[in-house]
Amino acid sequence: MFRFFIALFAAVCVLGAPAGRSGAVAAAAGVTPEPVTFTSVDPGRTPLSGYLYRPASPAAKAPAVVLMHGRGGIFSSLAKGEYSGATISGRHKYWANYWAERGYYVLLVDSFSLRGFPAGFAAGTYKDRPASIDEVVNRPMDAYGALKYLRTVPGVDGDRIGLMGWSNGASSVLATMADDKPGDMSRLGFRAALAFYPGCGLKKRYDKAGYKPYAPVQVFMGTADEEVSPALCTRLVERSRAQKGDIEMTLYPDVTHGFDDISKRRQGVPANAAATQDVRARAAPFFEKALAPR
Repeated sequence: MFRFFIALFAAVCVLGAPAGRSGAVAAAAGVTPEPVTFTSVDPGRTPLSGYLYRPASPAAKAPAVVLMHGRGGIFSSLAKGEYSGATISGRHKYWANYWAERGYYVLLVDSFSLRGFPAGFAAGTYKDRPASIDEVVNRPMDAYGALKYLRTVPGVDGDRIGLMGWSNGASSVLATMADDKPGDMSRLGFRAALAFYPGCGLKKRYDKAGYKPYAPVQVFMGTADEEVSPALCTRLVERSRAQKGDIEMTLYPDVTHGFDDISKRRQGVPANAAATQDVRARAAPFFEKALAPR
């Protein structure tokens, strides 16, 4: 069944209406993040920091999710130099609590701080960013470092770990999930992934052979995205599906980049608010199925 499609709205959802179990969870509510350190699996074994969210009532062996931030890093633009669990951005707090409330361990990876860029990068600075944070080469190694770390956390089922990312981090998600790595990654790697508004150029790495993930991937973005190309992602997904890739894309009409950010600037756009509610309702069932015990 060909499942690439454009999501159509019968009605615009009201901001704050219930979504899934938790509705519009307040950004500051929920689980207290624990600062952790671990290492990337890049050649230099780069030290990384991050925040671990533990579920309040975990199963004996619980699933987990790795979260990959975008170009702005994990902290709020209002952090003013105070980079801690208290200043993690609203979007990241929301999704970390979303998963923790549902029984998942969550590791929010910080690819930037220990590399010297805790405040992240502004839009339009892509060509000026250092190679150390390359989203196709280096940051996937951060994701696998996080995967390796989670498999050492007591209570985590190491065979049931998913991956999720936004923007530049979503591009890293796509590269992480590419079936171009040694070994049986369907057994060794992540079980499934969610990519929110990725840049799909991926340094032209998959232009010749095409892109095929080793596990299910779902992509979500809008037709009005002002930072990355929906057309480019459409082509990537269509070509991947033609090669039997297990990837689906939801393209929301009139929706912008960063549509799920909890800020009034983003959620004040009716199409963004509707897309946010839709994706919140669909994310949990996707991982529940993809990360089920096998």
